[in-house]
Amino acid sequence: MSRILSAVAWPYANGPRHIGHVAGFGVPSDVFSRYMRMAGHDVLMVSGTDEHGTPILVQAENEGVSPQELADRYNRVIVEDLTALGLSYDLFTRTTTGNHYKVAQDLFKAVHANGYMVVQTTRSAISPSTGRTLPDRYIEGTCPICGYDGARGDQCDNCGNQLDPIDLKNPRSRINGETPQFVDQEHFFLDLPALAPAIADWLGARDGWRPNVLNFSRNLLADVRPRAMTRDIDWGIPVPLEGWEDNPNKRLYVWFDAVIGYLSASIEWARRSGEPDAWREWWNNPESKSYYFMGKDNITFHSQIWPGELIAANGRGSRGGGLSEFKELNLPTEVVSSEFLTMESAKFSSSRGHVIYVRDMLSRYQPDALRYFIAVAGPETSDADFTWSEFKRRTNDELVAGWGNLVNRTASLLHKNVGTVPALENLTDQDRAALAASEQGFATVGALVGSQRQRHGVAEAMRVVGDANKYLADTAPWKLKTEDPERMRTVLAVATQLVSDANTMLAPFLPHSAQRVHEAIGGTGEIAPMPQMTDVDDLDLEGRRYPIIHGDYSAQHGTWGRRPIATGAEVPAPSPVFTKLDDDIVEAELERMASE
Repeated sequence: MSRILSAVAWPYANGPRHIGHVAGFGVPSDVFSRYMRMAGHDVLMVSGTDEHGTPILVQAENEGVSPQELADRYNRVIVEDLTALGLSYDLFTRTTTGNHYKVAQDLFKAVHANGYMVVQTTRSAISPSTGRTLPDRYIEGTCPICGYDGARGDQCDNCGNQLDPIDLKNPRSRINGETPQFVDQEHFFLDLPALAPAIADWLGARDGWRPNVLNFSRNLLADVRPRAMTRDIDWGIPVPLEGWEDNPNKRLYVWFDAVIGYLSASIEWARRSGEPDAWREWWNNPESKSYYFMGKDNITFHSQIWPGELIAANGRGSRGGGLSEFKELNLPTEVVSSEFLTMESAKFSSSRGHVIYVRDMLSRYQPDALRYFIAVAGPETSDADFTWSEFKRRTNDELVAGWGNLVNRTASLLHKNVGTVPALENLTDQDRAALAASEQGFATVGALVGSQRQRHGVAEAMRVVGDANKYLADTAPWKLKTEDPERMRTVLAVATQLVSDANTMLAPFLPHSAQRVHEAIGGTGEIAPMPQMTDVDDLDLEGRRYPIIHGDYSAQHGTWGRRPIATGAEVPAPSPVFTKLDDDIVEAELERMASE
């Protein structure tokens, strides 16, 4: 079995995350990671909050707090929300740790030593009102190539071309709408042209990626240019070179800072585990595989800039070079990007109140109801729209009336008519056919989830649920209690095994309900381990504490497949697994949105 790195995009700590965010990076990465653990692989799932940059600086100033105080506040909010959603991180940390500072600076020095960090003078965008450098992503305007009015200063999402802020027509700041000024500044640039041949070779060897992601990534190579890796700002990681590190206004840019978090989080995880070099099994072992999860606006970071930085640190670009202290670092196996989730046919917008935050959603609805909607109707390969009417329909018609009904019917029949789980014996051809078809679902669903086709995977698992419901309807065990009680026991045993099979297949998607279903049919032990939030001391900065997400998920290791039912186990009186949503929730939620 393989070692699998699940590298999950880092949410920005300037506010709570909304359901569009977790539809892109959160739920898909967790479904994949949980499945891979169940399939017997050693998974390391890492991420954290991205906490540097101008937006946090500006927001902190507006609120009269320090940037660190603002980041601390929203780091905790995000950690609480992602834990409640059940995202099974081995470590969810942050970019303001002493560990991350050291790893980022060490990697910068390695890339610089190999000749891939070059000093250039560039025209940088400055806020006239504050004098601060504006991040490329916080400048919008008209694309000079396709004319799209909404292009960003780093790329145009409409035509896919890379841009610089000065390229935009009618540029404006997303922070306050003002027109930026452009001034000459000296910065370090990653020499992407010197790395482009190696990036092209790597992309050329990629197979099985989502076509939209691979095509976009390859198109990026058509216009490769050096990219700035430092910025004039006083909130970030100092540039670790003589003549630069003491400059209070020069810091590493997010394109170098945040993506290194995947590596620094892995190293922090290893240090906290008591085996400081354990991370190398996922990063230096060429047999290991790594999957990076994000929304489509982050593809360029993960299929060009981050691979370029890794290639540079490995000394594999056209300038050559030696290995760093990190040794040969693995490039991504796959960049798994989702498209965008809209809400009631419009983009999420916190400023306009057109948004629903994760914690608000979880305060009113079951986490598995949200996870199910994202899995079955989310933006896997095309933009998708969240509507309250569809959320209610999916929950009531599929989770409650389909899966929940099967579980409750089976458990109720067992409890009332037998009291314990019967033995699987005296099977007929009809029973064997139902069991065989159900067991085949493990291979089908597993192959789909393992190849990043989660929408098809959950649909296939729900097909197994539908077949099990049909089996119960066809065999009608409620009619057999007096006329053939032994046959009734066999039918209920088969139905129990079908429920158990479906529950295992759905566990990566619906981990919160998986435990309840398992126990409803007499199961014992933990089948869907949950993450936990713990406050820890910073490993390198005395006096600093922060919350992390972590967990022991070993109970799931190698459990993808049929679990024999617990013959003889007592079956308690069942209670509904899923909550049916009232008809008025749609109107109530739309009114709530309109009033905010």
